[in-house]
Amino acid sequence: MNKAPLVIHEKEKITSVIQRYIGGAVSGQGNDMKPAFHNEATIFGYVGADLLAGPIQLLFDWNDENGPAADLQANIVNIDLEGTVATVRVELENWSGHRFTDLFTLLKFGSEWKITNKVFHLHA
Repeated sequence: MNKAPLVIHEKEKITSVIQRYIGGAVSGQGNDMKPAFHNEATIFGYVGADLLAGPIQLLFDWNDENGPAADLQANIVNIDLEGTVATVRVELENWSGHRFTDLFTLLKFGSEWKITNKVFHLHA
């Protein structure tokens, strides 16, 4: 049995979830990206020497405070998929003047993918 069409379909669904996140970054509205995330999702990363860690609402609040990122360039570098789990790497340029590398874990709930964790690196 050829599983390639199923894998391609699932990767398209995962890409759609990540695009919703990116769209929220561009619009500057946390509520636009919120549906991409599980309600109990978390975020971890360093802003300078300070650890930012906690519920994903921290990201939504930061996004709202920074406003639209109309010049954001985002590139989905990799999607690794195994059954009901996936990891995604995204490179983001010019998000309010910053460059980020984001690593996401996603879990499939029924037929729907949700981001459960975002770990990021803020480039100097």
